[in-house]
Amino acid sequence: MIWVTGDKHGEFGEVDDFCRSRSVTRDDTLIILGDAGINYYADARANALRQHLAQLPISLFCIHGNHEMRPEHVPGMVLRDGFGGKVYTDLRYPNIVYPVDGAVYDLEGKRCLVIGGAYSVDKYNRLLNRWPWFDDEQPTPEIRARTEAALDACGWRVDAVLSHTCPLSYLPPSHHDDRAAGIPLDTSTEQWLDVLRRRLLFRRWYCGHHHIDFEIPEIAFLYHDIKPLKA
Repeated sequence: MIWVTGDKHGEFGEVDDFCRSRSVTRDDTLIILGDAGINYYADARANALRQHLAQLPISLFCIHGNHEMRPEHVPGMVLRDGFGGKVYTDLRYPNIVYPVDGAVYDLEGKRCLVIGGAYSVDKYNRLLNRWPWFDDEQPTPEIRARTEAALDACGWRVDAVLSHTCPLSYLPPSHHDDRAAGIPLDTSTEQWLDVLRRRLLFRRWYCGHHHIDFEIPEIAFLYHDIKPLKA
């Protein structure tokens, strides 16, 4: 079975509890909608977290967020076949995989488009404090072109979209509160996702990033909740 949840930022207590409460196996998959936090630090803390997650009786499908290094830049990552496409993984931790942004995957017969990345509202605070910040956090022109080419190939029809942030039309009130507070915002990714949304035929859109659990028929924002993938 395939499940979906939101940002974890390196804190996996809820996932540990979920695995203990259900009879999951490595044949089951938990999608994390960006900011898993596994690749935020490039030091012993990251390795300790990976070793812990490698003991979980479930597979993790970690979409790229804005508080983590892109998987292709993480030492030890290789590309392998998985979920009807290519995924990045460290062969020491084979139950943790990272999909390629802009690719379409087969998740138990559901055609799912993956689009990671977003703008960090805490960018300047992180830079000021010399905390990790990644200048390729948002989809690049190359990723956007790859996404649109993948959609051309499938006739702009998917069962689900799995993204980190949401289309501009669905921005929650908290985002507008940031703008009102004078926090500089870049909504170029959300604007592009809105362009895709208007052209794309899909059944369900899932996103994280905004740290809320909220659903309407067309889109689900996930944070703490862990839901079955439906499309």
